[in-house]
Amino acid sequence: MTTPTELPDLKLLQLFDLLYDTRSVTRVAEQLGQSQPTVSIWLARLREHLHDPLFIRTPAGMAPTPQADALIGPCREILESLRRFSAWEIAFDPATAQRRFRICMTDASHVTLLPRLLAHVRAQAPGVRLEAARIDGNTERALESGEADLAIGYVPWLSGGIYQQQLYEQDWVCLANRHHPRIRKRLSVKAYRSEGHVAITAGTGTALLEQALVRERIERQIALELPGFLGLGAIVQTTDLITTLPRHIGETLAQASDLAVHACPIPVDGFAVRQHWHARYHHEAGNRWLRSVVARLFGAAGNRLEG
Repeated sequence: MTTPTELPDLKLLQLFDLLYDTRSVTRVAEQLGQSQPTVSIWLARLREHLHDPLFIRTPAGMAPTPQADALIGPCREILESLRRFSAWEIAFDPATAQRRFRICMTDASHVTLLPRLLAHVRAQAPGVRLEAARIDGNTERALESGEADLAIGYVPWLSGGIYQQQLYEQDWVCLANRHHPRIRKRLSVKAYRSEGHVAITAGTGTALLEQALVRERIERQIALELPGFLGLGAIVQTTDLITTLPRHIGETLAQASDLAVHACPIPVDGFAVRQHWHARYHHEAGNRWLRSVVARLFGAAGNRLEG
């Protein structure tokens, strides 16, 4: 005997619902993909659970008892609630949403990505506020806790539990004054060694450049070190200094400050810019919307999700 606190299996509720409509054990077995003896066993179990025969065999089929008539409504309410539960998701409507998204990114992305992303969000989701945060040693914990929604950039140290999607590849370029007195059409290795440089000390890809300089046994003549890209365009525009940086930020600064873009004369390993998010928020509707916006704006077609 079952106790009053025990609940019938879902399959028994489905059996009850179908049998009430079809009045046929054979047809119920077909719809459930089960054998007729199995369905008969399930019906016996349901009868025992509810202490009622529920259906009586008649020439017209399996006729429900008064207890079955009384229970069919609650049974169908339970099944509908379970269907809603399995399909449940908090909807995210960008047109009406009131929400803040925090995105970890480098200051290069403030220049190259953020203006376009902000313009799109303001047009499609006027109640959404964006907040830019740094990429640092706290980024992984911030993604896990929900303090940050995304991290966009080259972040190779992020570990388990983080999903990632590649957006685009980066190689390296050099910027120089368009009227540089000694550099014309091409920047040679000799000129790279002898000219003064502005060195950017921050940025997640800086280590790749430093490794290349060591590998090529080049020691730059550094005249100025900057912690980021703020002011870099104006400095190169008004001096004869050169600088080495990833192509995306390089071409953006060159266009804004009328600078010359040169191929980097030494081989430097490229890298991929990706968006990253924690597995806890993989199915969260707002996070999914934001990721889809970033992928559409900055991703190449066919880029795959990476776990």
